[in-house]
Amino acid sequence: MITLAGQYGNTAINIGVFALFVVATMAIVIFVSRRKTKATDFYTGGAAFSGRQNGLAITGDYLSAAAFLGVTGAIAMSGYDGLLYSVGFFVALLVALYLVAEPMRNTGKFTMADVLSFRMKQKPVRTAAATSTLVISFVYLLAQMAGAGGLVALLLGVSDKVTQGWVIALVGVLMVAYVLIGGMKGTTWVQMIKAVLLLSGAVIMAFLVMMGEGFDLNSLMLSAQQAALDPATGNGKDILEPMVKYGATDWTKLSFLSLSLALIAGPSGLPHVLMRFYTVPTAKEARKSAVWAIILVGVFFLLTLILGMGAAKLVGQKAIAAAPGGANAAAPLLALELGGEVFMGVISGVAFATILAVVAGLTITASASFAHDVYNEIFKGGKANPETEVKVARITSVVIGILAILGGIVANGQNIAFLISLAFAVAASANLPSILYTLYWRRFTTRGSVWSIYTGLVSSVLLIVFSPAISGSKTAMLGESVDFAWFPLDNPALVSVPLAFLAGFIGTITSKQRGDEELAKEMEVRSMTGAGAAAAINH
Repeated sequence: MITLAGQYGNTAINIGVFALFVVATMAIVIFVSRRKTKATDFYTGGAAFSGRQNGLAITGDYLSAAAFLGVTGAIAMSGYDGLLYSVGFFVALLVALYLVAEPMRNTGKFTMADVLSFRMKQKPVRTAAATSTLVISFVYLLAQMAGAGGLVALLLGVSDKVTQGWVIALVGVLMVAYVLIGGMKGTTWVQMIKAVLLLSGAVIMAFLVMMGEGFDLNSLMLSAQQAALDPATGNGKDILEPMVKYGATDWTKLSFLSLSLALIAGPSGLPHVLMRFYTVPTAKEARKSAVWAIILVGVFFLLTLILGMGAAKLVGQKAIAAAPGGANAAAPLLALELGGEVFMGVISGVAFATILAVVAGLTITASASFAHDVYNEIFKGGKANPETEVKVARITSVVIGILAILGGIVANGQNIAFLISLAFAVAASANLPSILYTLYWRRFTTRGSVWSIYTGLVSSVLLIVFSPAISGSKTAMLGESVDFAWFPLDNPALVSVPLAFLAGFIGTITSKQRGDEELAKEMEVRSMTGAGAAAAINH
């Protein structure tokens, strides 16, 4: 348990397991990237992965530190209300994969902007789409970097923010190395390996928790409820009671609705998840990817209920709250309780690999968007040399890494699942309305697309900045002493998503220039059938 230095587990074991994961995954990245490939394979990995492989990679991309550390901690600390994150994340994947991802893959080439600009004026739409991709990727990266800081702080007993900052910087350096060395192919293999490790670790931990309860889920939940309540007075938080966290006032209830909208709609606008579908050769394999991802992610989020309740019972809410990293420490502490120091080191190593894999995927998505959409299509009119374009992408990944390190240091200590919900809100506001209009409304125009993206992006970011999530509350990123919040909701999606849909509609109906009808018909056929998609991706 806790040593005199305030560390959890064995420091040597923890560092050794971390180093083993880093060395092993880096070796795999180098090995799979040795074969000479086209420059554009940096984005798609050669579009040569099978549906099963890509389903694993999607699972790896989707199950971030928020899923493992953040959701487990949210359930352990808030019970029923924390479980809402699991439900929201899983339902969101169904919406993203069936409504958005495959049609986008069938229509596009490398990035989300390829789809949004297919039948629009290229420069304004690509600029808007690239801007939103970069902002969303950065906000998402903040959560992963915060997770890295909290996790290593727990394992090494590091309480000072300066040392944690150096840990975050190390994660940033490693993530850039994965992208520079392996491109999309190397990153995809890391995602697949990480998905297998994460699911295996979650299954083993859940099995051990349930074995202690005679495999009776009801008994586990009642035991967790009793552990959360004070045995002497009965006071405390009833973690099986709905809306304890969100039902206090009318504003918290509206915040819950806003959070739910962000969780369900957000993944459909996440560029790094949608980009995964460009790594398979056919529409059939894309559908197989979706099926595999839904099964694996669904199983994982069912397990988070067991892990969270197990942590509430076996570790205790006070111990979790007192640990470095707070709620994010629930899963590693549960592993320590279940299997000792070595098991904790392995599970924490899996969590660390999870963070590395996700940040690599985010980085390659953001760098590809800048190089392909901004440098090639806007600056060079679509005529840039492919090798030069990839070089720009690599330079961009370094810049993104530096910015992510700085942002992660600021966000360190925040609940990861909560930070992810903010990224989801920006994605749902800036990208999803324009994507749905583009795919399913022939009348949609360039003005509508640009207005929708910028309205969603600016409104969501501004409302987050001036919300209780950033200042003016005990749980705010800047603390209670700093207060410039005037927007009452923690999550802006309830306001910013309808605003983006409205802006897209008004922009379209007020636009004098109608879209190209033939291109609209071609896009509809491509998105529904996949005809021509393989040629576009391999071009």
